[in-house]
Amino acid sequence: MIVVGAGIAGLVTALALSEADTAAGPFVTILCKGHLGSGSTAWAQGGIAAAVTPGDSPAAHAADTRTAGAGLSDPAAVQVLCEGGPEAIAVLERYGVVFDRAPGGQRALGREGAHSTSRILHTGGDGTGAAIAAALIARLRERARAGLLHVREESAVADLLVSAGAAGRAHGVRLLDGTEMHADAVVLATGGAGQVFARTTNPDVCTGDGVALALRAGAAVEDLEFVQFHPTVLDQDAVCSSPAPAAGGGPFLISEAVRGEGAVLIDADGRRFMPGVHPDAELAPRDVVARAIDARARLTRHPVHLDATGLGRDFLRRRFPGIDAGLRARGVDWAVDPVPVTPAAHYLMGGIVTDLSGRTSLPGLYAAGETARTGVHGANRLASNSLLEGVVFGKASAEAIMAGLAAAPAAALSGTPVSASWTDAPLPSQRRAAARDGAQPVAGSGAAPAFPASGATASVPAFSRERLQALMWEHCGLIRTTEGLDTAAAALAAWASGPTPNGSSAPLSREQAEDRNLLTVAQAMVAAARRRTESIGAHHLAGDALPSPVPRPGARSAMHTTTSGSRTAVAGKESR
Repeated sequence: MIVVGAGIAGLVTALALSEADTAAGPFVTILCKGHLGSGSTAWAQGGIAAAVTPGDSPAAHAADTRTAGAGLSDPAAVQVLCEGGPEAIAVLERYGVVFDRAPGGQRALGREGAHSTSRILHTGGDGTGAAIAAALIARLRERARAGLLHVREESAVADLLVSAGAAGRAHGVRLLDGTEMHADAVVLATGGAGQVFARTTNPDVCTGDGVALALRAGAAVEDLEFVQFHPTVLDQDAVCSSPAPAAGGGPFLISEAVRGEGAVLIDADGRRFMPGVHPDAELAPRDVVARAIDARARLTRHPVHLDATGLGRDFLRRRFPGIDAGLRARGVDWAVDPVPVTPAAHYLMGGIVTDLSGRTSLPGLYAAGETARTGVHGANRLASNSLLEGVVFGKASAEAIMAGLAAAPAAALSGTPVSASWTDAPLPSQRRAAARDGAQPVAGSGAAPAFPASGATASVPAFSRERLQALMWEHCGLIRTTEGLDTAAAALAAWASGPTPNGSSAPLSREQAEDRNLLTVAQAMVAAARRRTESIGAHHLAGDALPSPVPRPGARSAMHTTTSGSRTAVAGKESR
């Protein structure tokens, strides 16, 4: 078995697979593009959500998850996630994670946006992700030393190996150096795609690799238009002093848990504005808070600030030691002054379509974590559900593989496309309407006009990662327009047909491979956004009224955008 990715989902999957009782020796290899611990998991500040107290319940957690998802969450997936919460916490504790305790000895629980109660477990105050990653990596290395699994760092995957023919099956991977590795099953757990955007909270390894690999292999992806923008990232442009060298100049996230402890958002005049936007004020769903911050900043032409001064210096240092140190290193004393904040790309709700056991529409291929679209998050992720999803569905994927379950046929998976190119696939609702009316969907219907041929192509600057990121931030970011999405689609198409690594079969450098993946994901993301013509959750079109805080009844029906890649994965001889 091959697990691609070493965040929480990949680590849990690999550890669970390594615990299988097999006489054949180690049968799982985990591949990491960078070094262990370089992904998003270690950056997670807030914590992990789970209903673990007598006053809470998985049903209440599920209700909050569905509300945040704006009616597009899959109820069955949400139930699996939330009912699996207590066991997931027990699994992490068994692997060595020690969660914070209150003075009375009970678990210390925080509260974050759109949660109806305090249910966020944390470690080291705001160091939950780092603590979880450290514990899982320590256990992984221990099992590797015992010969129970293999770990390969600095091993980036260029493509999936897929057997030829209509009944293709994933049977391995090809690394950037041309090495082919074969396996009975491949699990993609490569994390998100935040590096598609100019402003992101994600580390530089988050280049959408898993989604791009799946698209090139012909697997179904869904809901790529739903990108969560975290509301409160330090607005470095508004900070007078330059960041200290040790702090780094990249985006610095300020956890939603800070608002959960009582910090408030204020405008340039020192006024709170969230109570007039949503009944939950600063603890509204993230998409609501992010748009409200953006709107207020545009209206006043001044940055919005997060005011945590009322919490006191001692509390801030004790509860949020990492954030406190990071802000002070950047010249900000948040115990005295409100902190300027702005949204940044944070999390991809969509991804590779899976069932509840991690199986994708391509036999032999599984996916878990942020790269997967399990159906849990709908149009907007509930805070601190991401770490939980990695544990619950990483473990489920491992269990399905170990049980030898046959891969589900493509038609059995919700959202699997019906012979449509990902660049012009109609919405499921459009396919149903066409079938009902006796009409055939028109290929390319609703697509952007072809890129102008009368010299306009030359007006698109040469491809670079920075230009792609700027394009996506401007035209497929927090607020979108039809015209902007058309502009993005045309520019991306020009780049994809030009001299880029996108179609190269030669060995690629890691940077070239990442650029190829970013371009693939950006095209699919824009295509999905263009097909969704109404605002919902994290997908918001300029001019639309803000969506109702309460999901519309039946909103989930016919409301998912599905994408499938052309089968361009490398074919190779299948072996086990």
